Amino acid sequence: MSEVTETHREKAYALLKADAARIRKLIEVQIDNLTMPQCPLYEEVLDTQMFGLSREIDFAVRLNLIDEDEGKALLENLERQLSKLHEASQNSV
Repeated sequence: MSEVTETHREKAYALLKADAARIRKLIEVQIDNLTMPQCPLYEEVLDTQMFGLSREIDFAVRLNLIDEDEGKALLENLERQLSKLHEASQNSV
C-alpha cells in the first residue's frame, strides 16, 4: 500500500509543478505579447492563477499527498520566477 501512496505523492507533486510551469508560461506570454504588468487584466490573470494553484496545493496537503513545506516552496519559487519576469519586462521598457 505504501508504494501506491508514494506513487500518488509523486504524481501529485508532478502535477502541481506542471501547473506552476503553466502559470509561469502564461504570464510570460502575457508579458511578451499581450499586456504590460500594470494592466488590470494582467493582474487579474496572475491573481486568479496563483489563487487556484494555492488551493490545489492546500488540497494536496490536506490529503497528505505533499508536505506543507513542499507546497510553500513551490508557490514561493513560482512567485520568485514571476517577479524576475516582471522586473525584466520593466527593465526592457
